Amino acid sequence: MNISVLSLESMAQIDPSPFFILSLIPYLFFLHYAGKTKLIPKISFIGFKLTLLFVFMTIIFAIISLIFFNDELTNVDILHGLAESFLTISDAFVVYGFVLMLQSSRNKTEVKNS
Repeated sequence: MNISVLSLESMAQIDPSPFFILSLIPYLFFLHYAGKTKLIPKISFIGFKLTLLFVFMTIIFAIISLIFFNDELTNVDILHGLAESFLTISDAFVVYGFVLMLQSSRNKTEVKNS
């Protein structure tokens, strides 16, 4: 399969910012409907909402890295690590909520089988 170098170069010139903003729209719909369902644990739902905090903090840290370090966020380790820590925290909430839900459902099954 022959891929034209010219097409790859032209694709590299595309600004990804509009795609980033557009990707938030389906996530906001997900949060809207996830908040209405009883299937997602409250702690996990908080984690899903904290993912928006991760996005916001990533934007803030990217601006700071451009202004103060004149470089991209991925090249400023301390700020990049801080931004990623927000993702880690939100992921921990999501996992913890589902772990608690699974433990709760196992305990209910054990009580019914006794």
